[in-house]
Amino acid sequence: MTVFLVGLTGGIGSGKSTVAGCFRARGWHVIDADAVAREIVAPGERTLADLAERFGDAILRPDGSLDRPALARVAFADDASRADLDRLTHPRIAARIAERLAVLGGQEPGPDPLIAVVDHPLLIETGQTGRFDEVVVVLAEEATRVARLVRDRGLPEDDIRARMRAQAGDDERRAAATHLLVNEGSLAELEAAAGAVADRIEAAAREARGASPW
Repeated sequence: MTVFLVGLTGGIGSGKSTVAGCFRARGWHVIDADAVAREIVAPGERTLADLAERFGDAILRPDGSLDRPALARVAFADDASRADLDRLTHPRIAARIAERLAVLGGQEPGPDPLIAVVDHPLLIETGQTGRFDEVVVVLAEEATRVARLVRDRGLPEDDIRARMRAQAGDDERRAAATHLLVNEGSLAELEAAAGAVADRIEAAAREARGASPW
């Protein structure tokens, strides 16, 4: 079965997760890359062992699980360390997402197009945008994002800005977008805009299905 593939991305604090929830409510399949990233570093996974070998046992909790803040402190300390983190994690995240998409593609066709969303904060940074039929980008001003993250997650501002520096800039995101959502208003406004984008994506998926030999 052909899967109409949508990439969803946006910087930290942009509201991307809210948009993912709107798409999930449509009955679309949403694969959360952050959740996959947590899976591949679970105890017993090869990636966790490789990270401990590279960054030291100080990144592990007493029970053997990953201490994510400890990893962030050492992995984001310099460009070389961050590159090693990316090398050890990004290909494995991509491979596991591909496995899940393959399972979806093996389903029997139904009356409606099958739409799958990969919710990935680093879609652009990892060079994957070309894999998707449509790319949805959620944008918000940096000051807005910082204020949200401090208020809603209690993150230190310095930590937030360090994470932002490791992500793509807004110009790169705009260039990659098939659909652009600017989240500077209320939650209701974002949900309404996401719904309008979803309508357009569903129309494109129906058109693609009509032109395909399913």
